[in-house]
Amino acid sequence: MTTTPAPNRTTNTTTTGTGTPTDASTGTAPAAGVAPTPTTNNTGTNTASTGTDTGTGTATNTGTAGTGTGTATGSGSSTATGTATGSGTATDTGTSTGTTGGTSASGTGATTTAPRTPPRTTGTGTRTATAAAITAAAGTTAGTEHATAPHPTGDLAVRHLKVAVIGAGISGLGTAIGLLKAGIDDFLVFERATDLGGTWRDNTYPGCACDVQAHLYSYSFARNPDWKSTFATQAEVHAYLKDCAKRHGVEPHLRYDHELLDATWNDTHHHWDIRTKHGRYTAQALVTGTGYLSDPAIPNIPGLDTFTGTVFHSSRWNHDHDLTGRDVAVIGTGASAIQFVPAIQPDVNRLDLYQRTPPWVAAKPDKPNTPRHTWMLRHLPGYQRFRRTFNKHGREIVAFFMSRPSRTTGMKNMAAGHLKKSVTDPALRARLTPDYTVGCKRLLFSNTWYPAIQQPNVDIVSDTITRIGPTHITTTDGTTRHIDTIILATGFTATDRPVAHLIHGRNGHTLADTWNRDGMTAHRGTTIHGFPNLFMLLGPNTTLGHSSQTVMIEAQITYILAALKTLHTHHLTTLDVHPHAQTTYNNTLQNRLKNTVWNTGGCTSWYTDTKGNNPSIWPTYTWRFHHQTRTFDLTNYQTTTHTNHTPNP
Repeated sequence: MTTTPAPNRTTNTTTTGTGTPTDASTGTAPAAGVAPTPTTNNTGTNTASTGTDTGTGTATNTGTAGTGTGTATGSGSSTATGTATGSGTATDTGTSTGTTGGTSASGTGATTTAPRTPPRTTGTGTRTATAAAITAAAGTTAGTEHATAPHPTGDLAVRHLKVAVIGAGISGLGTAIGLLKAGIDDFLVFERATDLGGTWRDNTYPGCACDVQAHLYSYSFARNPDWKSTFATQAEVHAYLKDCAKRHGVEPHLRYDHELLDATWNDTHHHWDIRTKHGRYTAQALVTGTGYLSDPAIPNIPGLDTFTGTVFHSSRWNHDHDLTGRDVAVIGTGASAIQFVPAIQPDVNRLDLYQRTPPWVAAKPDKPNTPRHTWMLRHLPGYQRFRRTFNKHGREIVAFFMSRPSRTTGMKNMAAGHLKKSVTDPALRARLTPDYTVGCKRLLFSNTWYPAIQQPNVDIVSDTITRIGPTHITTTDGTTRHIDTIILATGFTATDRPVAHLIHGRNGHTLADTWNRDGMTAHRGTTIHGFPNLFMLLGPNTTLGHSSQTVMIEAQITYILAALKTLHTHHLTTLDVHPHAQTTYNNTLQNRLKNTVWNTGGCTSWYTDTKGNNPSIWPTYTWRFHHQTRTFDLTNYQTTTHTNHTPNP
């Protein structure tokens, strides 16, 4: 593969909208009417990198980089070697082309690559005894980089991209498909695991399924007539995403086992410097599709690290650990527990369910799709679109109810009726009745939860855990329960995004530092001041408590594609949202949230941060977000442009 490093750029600053731009320009601006002095760049050297793939089989790659000299300014050279272990064999030889100061320096030779496709492997971490081990294993995989198109290991030279996408879940894949449809193919999707799918790859616990109708949870541009029932299982969603990547030509752009280590904005060259596990890249735009349900939250319980049995988080299920006949403790009663507890209850010897707060649970209207219904979805024009639209608008009604606690009476009666019908013991029913407004925490749906937790081998523990010992758990009432397995159903780090600790903006601070100082906010849930050309999918205040996240994701993708088109059309090098625009947008959101059930429902949920702020929920209808993001609002951005171009009016 011949790769080209990012060119050095000489830029000036142009402000669109209000305020003063903070972009630093290189060189000295000429006086009015005086032609600018050409900028001369010194010799540039490409960074040499070594990539390593891990898998089964043997493959050898040898890259010999050519050395060339530019005709105008500087010279570029690169050397790199890569070793790989993968399925099949491959031999690569070729040359490297360097670019310095905008002038190409090229060597001679040819590149030939034998295709190799190592097998995909999905790694799983086993958590035993210590919380540290859980944290270290979470999200960590080992295996092969899956190359769907011939390319050397790790892209040996520093390669410049138009767009770098982080994460190959629903957000990242949707972005990749959107880029290809827009005619942009100069991009890569960096995935830390060895397979795509994000949360639908990681959450393989028994009983895992979606609680949004399958027609609405899938992409509007890739509808699927073959869902088996109203709500899809984890395996179905994962298979659907893999099929989408294949059908839409995304696979050649995927780079597996490329965990992001650092992304730093380069204010001299106006691009992102990106460091992954297997190489360095630069990119004009950086898109994060890492979501907010990707990294498990490990509770800080005294003694967890002393436990000598097996412990794992529900999102990192240990399938090698047979639960048959085990004494199991499940900590947490959220969305994951609601699904896996009924699945494992018949097999375990005893199940202690540690419930801090009972959830509101409604009946799940799930039913298999009949052959007639499937035939209509496949062959009746417009029927599948109608079903998706019907589900979408039906969900919007819930947003109206949740806008005020007083409007949730009907929802409460529905959930309370399901509880009364399912649990006949008044004392147990009282323990399972929440003391907060329905919707304040995520409303859950299950037909099997209440029957499972009433079985003789299940004990619901409402007392707080004081300490975990090598073989037991002790609660505030002094009771000690001996167990050999702990399953953590404790959710995710939704308001402390791990990716935010890896992204450094214009002032050198991380996004996490910026949010800790100023609050977790973004403009349109997508862009953040001080982080030019950064676009965050499912950013602050894009979480839905009433509908499908794919609706929000697709709206954001439309906004991002419009921003990229604006960069190209106006010959811009950077887009940085004006701080006033971001603040105004966030203030409007927080005012809308003030009286909603999510803020005043009397609970503490993962929607809120440690300061009591709600940086998660989108507080109104999805059509309003779609309206805000259908065009790019350039007047709210500070911009810079190439010296030889002027922004279009």
